[in-house]
Amino acid sequence: MRWTIKPKPEQAQIDALSTILKVEDLVAQLLLQRGITNYEDAKRFFRPQLSDLHDPFLMKDMDKAVERIDKAIANQENILIFGDYDVDGTTAVALVSSYLESSYPNVATYIPDRYNEGYGVSYQGIDFAEDNGFSLIIALDCGVKAIDKVEYAREKGIDFIICDHHRPGNELPDAVAVLDPKRADCSYPYDELCGCGVGFKLIQALGSKKGETIEDLVPYLDLVATAIGADIVPITGENRVMAYWGLQVINQEPRAGFKAIINQIKKQVLTITDVVFIIAPRINAAGRMEHGQHAVNLLKETDLERAEFFAAEIEKYNTDRRNLDQIIAQEALLQIQENKEEEGFTSVVYNETWHKGVIGIVASRLIETYYRPTLVFTKSGNKLAASARSIKGFDVYEALEGCSDTIEQFGGHMYAAGLTLLEENYEAFKAKFEEVVAKTMDPNLMSPEIMVDAIIGIDQITPKLMRIIKQFAPFGPGNMTPIFMAENLRDTGYAKVVGQEGKHLKCKLFDKNNGSKRSAIDAIGFNLGKHLPTVLDKTVSAVFTLDENEWQGNIALQMKLKDLKEHDSYQF
Repeated sequence: MRWTIKPKPEQAQIDALSTILKVEDLVAQLLLQRGITNYEDAKRFFRPQLSDLHDPFLMKDMDKAVERIDKAIANQENILIFGDYDVDGTTAVALVSSYLESSYPNVATYIPDRYNEGYGVSYQGIDFAEDNGFSLIIALDCGVKAIDKVEYAREKGIDFIICDHHRPGNELPDAVAVLDPKRADCSYPYDELCGCGVGFKLIQALGSKKGETIEDLVPYLDLVATAIGADIVPITGENRVMAYWGLQVINQEPRAGFKAIINQIKKQVLTITDVVFIIAPRINAAGRMEHGQHAVNLLKETDLERAEFFAAEIEKYNTDRRNLDQIIAQEALLQIQENKEEEGFTSVVYNETWHKGVIGIVASRLIETYYRPTLVFTKSGNKLAASARSIKGFDVYEALEGCSDTIEQFGGHMYAAGLTLLEENYEAFKAKFEEVVAKTMDPNLMSPEIMVDAIIGIDQITPKLMRIIKQFAPFGPGNMTPIFMAENLRDTGYAKVVGQEGKHLKCKLFDKNNGSKRSAIDAIGFNLGKHLPTVLDKTVSAVFTLDENEWQGNIALQMKLKDLKEHDSYQF
């Protein structure tokens, strides 16, 4: 791994912020690195306020969307809430549909089948709307590129409102309203909302017309927080506010669906990391293994007993998903080796039997072994479908644009995308993708990078520092957990490997130059068991986050190691 030390702000800035906030220099440095330069910034950061959320009518077309929904309700029209089958889509559908249903009965939901319909707005969904008398479709987390499908619906007398957050193409669909903060002509102050976030802005606008305040909508923020975490959008600005308040809802008054999941895992307080790794995979598993509507049913259910039944179903889907993605990942790794492609700039693999629901997870697993842009293909109808995942600093969406002559359809983000192509174009695409990435990617990016916030001494690791860092949460892109580096470390002599097959490293480290064994700090390094010989025999430098270890009611500080190197052997 490459260790990169973030630039340290000028000492004058550190001194000024430290004085204003009455905090230590280290805390002031961490805040400045996050763009917090004054008291007001710090207040918004540490105490996110609902009043900091923007006026939803600043979003282009919001007035048109509200007007069309009001008209539909006045005319007793049937409204179909359509959304993608992933966490962002299903939470958004649950949010908007449950909000509308609280005061209007003629509302139904539709999640496309991952296998028969694929991503986004589908012709089958529009036909369903026509067959069942729906005259308005509200599309969530999809639709900004669905030009042909929106036209198909319009010809059938069905209107569309699109709530999306993906990059639009050169042309927008001819919908009644296209709510997307990434529209070139949209001046909304924050453009990093997830799909569920855009859905929340829609109900915020609808609510304001009914005299509702933002406080009335807080119970829906648990869904938004879950989508923010799962969709890996920056936890800055509005996203930070909604994630902060949404986590409070999850931990204090969770909806029945979340309560049913939390009861299964027996965890008292959930962080955004827990939401990403515990709640989100279970919601996702429904769409991956069965159908996304199961997730919507769970998220909308108000009866705990029924929610627990739905949650048990989804738990089984999640177990099946875990087993399947591990098997497919092994097959994909073997394919790379058999094709002698270990040294390429990309990983592109294909098997027509691989389960479409887990290929995105498999792509992420392959990156853990071969750190480079990765695509995993499978057969989907008469075409091939792929999930793409990228590495830090490389825009896979842009690379796919460079291969567009071999692709039927694609969409997504910088780090995750999906595409379809004809089977006869697979080899041509694979060669072109390798060529585009080789030409455009800095080779240094192919080594995983750890960004270090600050170099500190062991003596600076205190309960007070830990208390302050916990207030930096929720963590995520744009506000990652602070990573520290310490030098001249020695183990007290009791380092050992723990866990299955000795994968993990447990040790106790102290500063060789400025401390004694009595000042040593406990350290745990997951998947760092291979470093045991180094720790036992040598002086090391470590990069780590701060953590609390709870054991038999006692809480102790510990270093959560991310990497270790023999002192002076690391490179910046």
